[in-house]
Amino acid sequence: MYSAREQVENQPWLDRIESAADELDIGHAGRTTAGDLFLSHIPDDDRSKPAVAAASLYAGALIAGEERSQQAVADAMDVSRLSVHSRWKSLLESAGFQAPTW
Repeated sequence: MYSAREQVENQPWLDRIESAADELDIGHAGRTTAGDLFLSHIPDDDRSKPAVAAASLYAGALIAGEERSQQAVADAMDVSRLSVHSRWKSLLESAGFQAPTW
């Protein structure tokens, strides 16, 4: 779980997730889930935040049934596809979901 302070301190990252979700036409449930995933897995290293935010958006959209390609999410978040690919499954699993095997 995360605190209100963490939410305030990371508002710029939440705003980036919202902007990318707008670009990708992801609904409220996917956005909310993405924000929750990001805030629950904030990395200590600032260099990792863009990748975790992008992976959170990909996973949040997937959970909400609004799947987008890893490349589309990576482009919208301005990270590499590999950044999304290498992190989304661990985010899902640590949130209690089973990652698809496709």
